[in-house]
Amino acid sequence: MTMRRGEPRSKENGIRILVVEDDRPLANFLQKHLQTEEYSVDLAEDGELGYEAVIKGKYDLLILDLNLPKLDGLAVLERIRPVRAYLPVLVLTARSGVEDRVLSLDHGADDCLVKPFSFTELSARLRALLRRHRGLTKLPIRVGDLLLDRQNWRVERAGRRLELTSKEFAVLEYLMKNTGAAVTREMIMENVWNSSYDASSNLADVYIKYVRDKVDGIFEHKLIRTIRGVGYVLSDD
Repeated sequence: MTMRRGEPRSKENGIRILVVEDDRPLANFLQKHLQTEEYSVDLAEDGELGYEAVIKGKYDLLILDLNLPKLDGLAVLERIRPVRAYLPVLVLTARSGVEDRVLSLDHGADDCLVKPFSFTELSARLRALLRRHRGLTKLPIRVGDLLLDRQNWRVERAGRRLELTSKEFAVLEYLMKNTGAAVTREMIMENVWNSSYDASSNLADVYIKYVRDKVDGIFEHKLIRTIRGVGYVLSDD
């Protein structure tokens, strides 16, 4: 199987999207409709081809199905994140369980969309991902002895490397970008998960705990604090 390239458009907006989807009718549908929005769209029909295309090409966004032949979507995510840390990834999945979506996010997805979906919603999510990633800085962020280097996907504290999942990395990055300012659970969900806040969910709290255990766990000086009734703050004070 080989990759198939979309026909170029005269008013192309310069944004290149790779769709990795083995359901050919769906892939063709996405290519056609994304091209009407003036994106340049390539297709790959299995995980191995998708991974190779990401490594060799310069894409602005990846749409990735989870259930792929040869190399599944989670394996593709694990392979591309160390070398394409900035690439926005929208996962498509037929699995509606929360656990599967959380697993995708933990492996490096930026957003998930459950099949069947409307193209209008998919298009809106793509625009949101592209806006968010345009604002990312490649410069390392430092707070005290804590370093976050997004370009090299690296976190260190006092010279010691910390191993974080993709979503833990994103939570920590958001806290560090707002150093000294309180961030609420709503803000974390909206900016890290691109999702509205659900008061019945403790997802933000769970990930703050994961991050705090790794960033502050063995260190005497704690950087992340809880502000009762408000949320969390990261500072070197």
